[in-house]
Amino acid sequence: MENCIFCKIIAGEIPSTTIYEDESVKAFLDISQTTPGHTLVVPKKHVADIFEYDTNLAATVFQRIPKIARAIKNSNTSIKGMNIVNNNGAIAYQSVFHSHFHLIPRYSEKDDFKMNFTDNSDKYKQEKLNHIAAQIKKQFKE
Repeated sequence: MENCIFCKIIAGEIPSTTIYEDESVKAFLDISQTTPGHTLVVPKKHVADIFEYDTNLAATVFQRIPKIARAIKNSNTSIKGMNIVNNNGAIAYQSVFHSHFHLIPRYSEKDDFKMNFTDNSDKYKQEKLNHIAAQIKKQFKE
């Protein structure tokens, strides 16, 4: 894509600090460094979001994420965990429309990164959950 910043990084037109690269994936340090080691994993093929993945691309990208995550974790004994975040669509806070996964090392509860999910369990009785599940299950094509 002509104006895609990640495509330009992949092509070497914009510098990045690469930690891993092969024929299909590039992983580089995010310039924001939410915590030290914050890495973006991007497919070299331009796809806007998870909805554009086919099974082969998904297998290729997801196969590499644990390897990259382990390398990040093993690089610093202070890393105690990791958030892996993938935003899809502007409403889900995606800001660069080339699919990417954030690997954000967690050092302590004091890290300046919070994921707060609203607990709506009191609003969802089993009947409503069953209805939602049925609607989703109908979408799977064999």
